[in-house]
Amino acid sequence: MKVGIYKEVQIDTSHRLLYYKGKCANLHGHRWKVEVWMEGEPDPATQILIDYSMIKQVIEKYDHQIILNEDDPMVPRIREFHPVITTPGDPTSELIASLIRDDLYVACRDHGIKATVKKIRVWESPTSCAELAE
Repeated sequence: MKVGIYKEVQIDTSHRLLYYKGKCANLHGHRWKVEVWMEGEPDPATQILIDYSMIKQVIEKYDHQIILNEDDPMVPRIREFHPVITTPGDPTSELIASLIRDDLYVACRDHGIKATVKKIRVWESPTSCAELAE
């Protein structure tokens, strides 16, 4: 029996877009809303596909963090004072959706969970989101 689940998590992070011309080129923060849809076969004993708290834990890795392009010249200076999560490119909502999807697959693999990420939405404002779907 295949089942689907949904989880929403909100996080606060700051980022900037190194290669973008506009106000997002400045370091700034967002209250991000992350929505995750997963699908698969639940565990026969528990009937749970994946614990909602595991999804939350994976996403909260980014909470209250500074996320910057690995090529950003600000990274070494900020690291003198605060940890920085670096990304292979500008940390757009599109890229963050992809990173969270990959993190979820690693968590599933590490815990022997057979689930797929059907869709992720990363909202960087109440009116703007990126969606990644299989």
